[in-house]
Amino acid sequence: MVTPGHIAVLLACAAAELGLAWFFFAGRRRPSVQPSGASAADTGALTQDLDISGMTCNSCALSITRALERLPGVEAAEVSYPMEHARVTYDPARASVGDLLERVEDAGYHAELPEVRASETPEARQEEQRREVRALQRKLAVSAALTLPVFWGAMSMWVPAPHLLMQPWLQLALTTPVVLYGGAKFYRGLWGALRNRTADMNTLIGLGTGVAFLWSAYATAFPGMLTSQGVEPHVYFETVGVILTLILLGRTFEARAKSETGAAISRLLGLQPKTARRVTNGVEEDVPLEEIRQGDALLVRPGERVPVDGRVLTGSSAVDESMVTGESVPVEKAPGDPVIGATMNRSGAFTMEALRVGRDTMLSQIVNLVRQAQASQAPIQHLADRVTAVFVPVVLMVAVAAFGLSLVWGPEPQLLQSITRAVSVLIIACPCALGLATPTSLMVGTGRGAEMGVLIKNAEALETAGQVTAVLLDKTGTVTEGRPVLTDVLPADGGSADDLLRWAAAAERHSEHPLAEALVLGAQARGILLPEPEGFNSLTGLGIEANVEGHAVVVGSARLLRERGLQLPDAQSTEERLSAQGKTPIAVAIDGRAAGVLAVADPLKPTSAEAVRRLKALGLKVLVITGDNRRTAEAVARELGGTEVLAEVMPERKSAEVKRLQAEGNRVAMVGDGINDAPALAQADLGIAIGRGTDVAMEAADVVLLRGDLLSVVDAIALSRATVANIKQNLFFAFVYNGLGIPLAAGALYPLTGWTLDPMVASVAMALSSLSVVTNALRLRGFRPAGTS
Repeated sequence: MVTPGHIAVLLACAAAELGLAWFFFAGRRRPSVQPSGASAADTGALTQDLDISGMTCNSCALSITRALERLPGVEAAEVSYPMEHARVTYDPARASVGDLLERVEDAGYHAELPEVRASETPEARQEEQRREVRALQRKLAVSAALTLPVFWGAMSMWVPAPHLLMQPWLQLALTTPVVLYGGAKFYRGLWGALRNRTADMNTLIGLGTGVAFLWSAYATAFPGMLTSQGVEPHVYFETVGVILTLILLGRTFEARAKSETGAAISRLLGLQPKTARRVTNGVEEDVPLEEIRQGDALLVRPGERVPVDGRVLTGSSAVDESMVTGESVPVEKAPGDPVIGATMNRSGAFTMEALRVGRDTMLSQIVNLVRQAQASQAPIQHLADRVTAVFVPVVLMVAVAAFGLSLVWGPEPQLLQSITRAVSVLIIACPCALGLATPTSLMVGTGRGAEMGVLIKNAEALETAGQVTAVLLDKTGTVTEGRPVLTDVLPADGGSADDLLRWAAAAERHSEHPLAEALVLGAQARGILLPEPEGFNSLTGLGIEANVEGHAVVVGSARLLRERGLQLPDAQSTEERLSAQGKTPIAVAIDGRAAGVLAVADPLKPTSAEAVRRLKALGLKVLVITGDNRRTAEAVARELGGTEVLAEVMPERKSAEVKRLQAEGNRVAMVGDGINDAPALAQADLGIAIGRGTDVAMEAADVVLLRGDLLSVVDAIALSRATVANIKQNLFFAFVYNGLGIPLAAGALYPLTGWTLDPMVASVAMALSSLSVVTNALRLRGFRPAGTS
């Protein structure tokens, strides 16, 4: 029977819901959005990075984000829970860095400038993570040890227990340390969230366990006041203890998983040696790496890692550069050759000059790119963030409504059942799984990419790569080696191939033309000794002429020989055949007689054809774009197994071809060297720079591939698809869990089945949902690159 008292309770619950709605939503400042294409520099704003500590899950990151965005002068804030990092764009005329730090502290967390931790070694950071895990393990052990006897006493109706364990005062004494020690972080977070009119996971846990604990403490201290009102002085100490213990168990697993997801950066940083052997005036000394300066001479012995980026001064060796290029074969180094910091010196000793040190080294740039990617947010994450931003206040309203409805129409004892339902709703609705779904997968995916030599500059690029429908490949240096090599030696009238090549290469020794270099290198590769030419003369656009050991040698186009009245047998058919194969024919005359034809070509990289085949197998449209003539371009297309080519396209027109493909409805990935392809890389939905990770490539592209072959493009797209699929799986788990769990906890099935959800069961479900998301994300660590099994 509904009484006036019941109606009063419902009205009070409605008022409470309106109050909660006003508290959390009224006055919320929408973060200002810059116009499309604008940057912080365009608006006069500054960007500041902060290191954040004290977060327990991604909803804490959202709470900090909202707190920062409410600070006058802040235009945008992005906080990453896995990276413990924040990036804030603000107006320096209205806010300062000190204001940012203070606002994070007011929200219940700790912030410091990255410079404070910049000097930390990878070992120090790993030790910090281990300390965090150990601290959680201590809290878990204490909470579990104190909760077990309380739980035993509460379950005495099923499992016989000593009478002492059933005493409320003893249960209060055992549960209080669990609340004050094990749950202290949650209650501090609750207080900080309320001060900033935000709501997060701490709000739900703090309110749920806090209400249950305070009710139980009141029932223990003043049981008579309740019985005089006809209310059973029932206590929920076992519920409070078990919930906090299970949440701590989940936090411990998440902290361990977070340390694993950051392993990619730790491994990269661990490659860098801690000391270097500096040579000053012939004196060698071992010094910390931080003391190395540009221009220092450094000795690198066999088995040591190259300390910084530089070039070889004296000596020679073979250096394993697989951590940068992915190539397992060591690279021979001689004076003048560049060397990369953190690569392994395999054989001889050499002295090098330090050129890039500290944060300027390639390894530091790689680590910085990985950190940026892991700290950024993908568009798909904004969906989860928007849901979570309103999720907690709505859950609070649902809890209030469940309390009021159960108090009016619920089972006896109604007050206790109402409290139970409200606590169950608050506990099961903790948005940990929802908050972890995207950032955990992104962190693991980008870290795995870095290990494979695929550097993804931001999370948006990772998501975009999975949506690509067309891949536009620049030919020279991307599909091909980017340098001509000798392919054919065709002497006339049965002459010697070695003699023909010897005369031609000797004549070209002093030419700087790439084709001349191909002839010289081809001769040297065949072990042919080249004499010194005399009277060298360059014939612009036609070729060269020179005297070699008293013989007049002319090397150039067939046109040059024809102008001099010389003609090779079947010259036209030979020229057409070679050109059809994508090769450049070079005619040679000796002492006024046509001696033969040489051919050079820019060969395909060994993996290009296989990479194109795999890209097509992924359902992608593959095109090759080049400034070469159509005949050469079509020859390359045939070698690739048949693909569409866009020939005779100048660099400035490549971006127009990208626009054309986009106008046809394609999401385009442009793959180039990051230098002359920069406009096309910028125009494409996804710019991919392939090469050795140069500064220009890193600036021009969204994705940087350190390996010099197209299989890395396959890896990038396949990894992106796997990561986005993993994120969607996680979001599905999280949404289904909350979609089913909250109504059950609120008592939706009670009118039909009489079944209710105990808060302890809710806490188990909440912990399992978070663990399922983290475990699923960690599967990405097993992603295999193209060509591996």
